[in-house]
Amino acid sequence: MPWSWQVTWAYLSVMLFLPIVALLWRASELGWSDIWRIATHPVALSAYDVTFITAFFTAVINGVAGLAIAWVMVRYSFPGKRILDALIDLPFALPTAVAGLTIATVYSPNGWIGSFLSPLGIKVSFTRLGVAIAMLFISLPFVVRTVQPVLQEMDTDMEEAAWSLGASDWQTFWRVIFPPLMPATLTGVALGFSRAVGEYGSIVIVAGNIPFQDMIAPVLIFQRLEQYDYAGATVIGSVMLLSSLLILFAINLLQAWGKRYDG
Repeated sequence: MPWSWQVTWAYLSVMLFLPIVALLWRASELGWSDIWRIATHPVALSAYDVTFITAFFTAVINGVAGLAIAWVMVRYSFPGKRILDALIDLPFALPTAVAGLTIATVYSPNGWIGSFLSPLGIKVSFTRLGVAIAMLFISLPFVVRTVQPVLQEMDTDMEEAAWSLGASDWQTFWRVIFPPLMPATLTGVALGFSRAVGEYGSIVIVAGNIPFQDMIAPVLIFQRLEQYDYAGATVIGSVMLLSSLLILFAINLLQAWGKRYDG
């Protein structure tokens, strides 16, 4: 085996495989009845719902928005383009606590945006909607940066040929442009979903962290740890791990289907 493979497997074992095995092993020390009781506790089920469902919908929204932003960044030139391109990476560099504080301030009833939403009866800060806004903010760059290089490498000859044959702009996009972009878009959606599921710093500030309303699973895990309930925290963490792996596996199957469709 080449040394590069040895280094790769050694690094992945230490940084990825061993922590996963340790987490599952720690959870398996409990009896199945205890695991089921902790994993299906009403508070835990509510936290799963807020975490996974909200992360899924925000990933889908960012899939559409990220594709549109990448299209504009690649196909158009306009003043301030470089500044906008740098701002897209802001969630990567900004501490998550600062992001949460900023979102909570801007969307508060007296904030710049919240002051316009409040008269309409729309409350963002310290609600599940605020959780969604935070997830949208921190996961958007994953879609843009995944789709952008593919768009840059695409040849426009196929588009021009479609137009010359009488295809409309929508037909050209749906039949010619989108199929090669679909695998990259799904990859960005998967990365954004994973990032949103594991987010803690920004959401713990912008959410009310109230059970059955807007508490996410990472916050519940942290609360269990504060109560020295390590077994409960491990079980909930294992449920999140296995659920995320299943969802990512399904997205990978969609990516493989998209590549076959592209071919």
